[in-house]
Amino acid sequence: MSNSAKIALGGVAAAVILMPFIGFWLSLLVLVGVPAVGYLALDPGQRRRLRRITRKELGR
Repeated sequence: MSNSAKIALGGVAAAVILMPFIGFWLSLLVLVGVPAVGYLALDPGQRRRLRRITRKELGR
């Protein structure tokens, strides 16, 4: 299993575990918000590089 698949599976598991405790909408916000904050934390050069490379190259 690739690293990105492991991360996606972990995110889904975290959302499923959090759902009964904090509700559906808040767990959905966590699931979407964490990667968005991580992307926004990159500097502009890193964002350009991330947009330029293909999805297959991300796992290298």
